[in-house]
Amino acid sequence: MIVDHATVHRWALKMLPVLAAVFRRRKLPVGVIWRVDETYVLAGGQWKYLYRGVDKLGQTVDFLLTAHRDVAAARRFFERAIDLHDVPESITIDKSGANTAAVRGLIADSGAAIKLRQSKYLNNVVEPDHRAIKRRTRPMMGSKSFGSAARRVADIETKHIV
Repeated sequence: MIVDHATVHRWALKMLPVLAAVFRRRKLPVGVIWRVDETYVLAGGQWKYLYRGVDKLGQTVDFLLTAHRDVAAARRFFERAIDLHDVPESITIDKSGANTAAVRGLIADSGAAIKLRQSKYLNNVVEPDHRAIKRRTRPMMGSKSFGSAARRVADIETKHIV
């Protein structure tokens, strides 16, 4: 049986979201000290924002690709990560106003005892982690659409988690 490479690519595009969801649910527990940062990815000729969180040892907590870099997107990322792993003791972020407002709003709404640290130097654990995404997406010159970018990021992050 001969299969064209385009067929394999279409199969992969259909299966990647399913595999990412399964691996996300079966992921090992992460530490209680999180480092969160965002980077950008080219999708459809526009820059989209990838929120990523890692624990103190560099294990991926969660990731979220969004169209906007605002409080709502940051809040969505933090709520999704907490639903998946439970409330952390400490979250370290850079000086981003959206991340700060999202974490402070989350603390105020839930009453959780989360220590918020803001330092771009303490986030050095997550900064090199962006290289895996950049290394894979830069030669491809971005994605044609937001959906394909989300699938590609889910693929890269799932490989990184496992």
